Amino acid sequence: MIRSMTGYGKAVAQLAGGNLTVEIRSLNAKSADVSLKTSLIPKDKDIAVRRRIADALVRGTIDVFLTWEPTAAASAGTVNAELVREYYRQISAVRADMGAGGSDDSILAAILRFPDVVDSGKKDFITEENWPVVEAAFDECLAMVDQYRIHEGEALRKDITGRVQLILDLYDEIEALEGERIEAVRAKILKAAQELSINMGGERFEQEMILYLEKMDINEEKVRLRQHCKYFLDTMDSEPYPGKKLGFIIQEMGREINTTGSKASHAGIQKCVVRCKDELEKIREQSMNIL
Repeated sequence: MIRSMTGYGKAVAQLAGGNLTVEIRSLNAKSADVSLKTSLIPKDKDIAVRRRIADALVRGTIDVFLTWEPTAAASAGTVNAELVREYYRQISAVRADMGAGGSDDSILAAILRFPDVVDSGKKDFITEENWPVVEAAFDECLAMVDQYRIHEGEALRKDITGRVQLILDLYDEIEALEGERIEAVRAKILKAAQELSINMGGERFEQEMILYLEKMDINEEKVRLRQHCKYFLDTMDSEPYPGKKLGFIIQEMGREINTTGSKASHAGIQKCVVRCKDELEKIREQSMNIL
């Protein structure tokens, strides 16, 4: 089972005074790059949270978002009545001294906008006591991200497996064209000999053909390419996190395809090689997102 590094999860922790929403989004990366896009996590929990996420998701560019939604009662906050009275007393005294106008309601409305008059209750809502609830929300969110990755991984596996099989099919086509290629090489050597007025006896001609075909032989490339394809598919199905290894196998596959192209000397084989390169590049792009 392969996993994509693309994933998303969302969970809610119900705390006193409101709900804490945890969202995690991951994309592909060479290592675990955890970014906490929030200031709500207590400083003493920061490292533990990062480690928990990195251990669960292994690799990826991982963004973590926390959103606090207070209840209606918590949103209303608590009015510091003593502070309001003191502000009101002082402002009323200044107004009387200056002989200024203005209604009592407008003064009270202004006072309620002063700092510290209304306690919103949003500070330190994540505490040591409710931290296990927050941890459970993180675990639920991480499980959702993992399921998302598995689902995306299945789509990746289906696409990549089809492309690897297409490369194998193209190599079957290349093998079928080899007889035609040998005849084309024979004709090319004979034509060159005639143009240069070189006498090519039967034995001499066969020797030249053998030497030339040995240089152009692609049998080893075909065998190795097929072995690499099998190893690629086996690795994808048997290892839990095959992404990096698949990248190395793709490099070896590309090497055999390039060598086949350099030895081809046949239009039909060259076309197959170009199609193989195109499919391999698509495999490379897709495999970069495999965990």
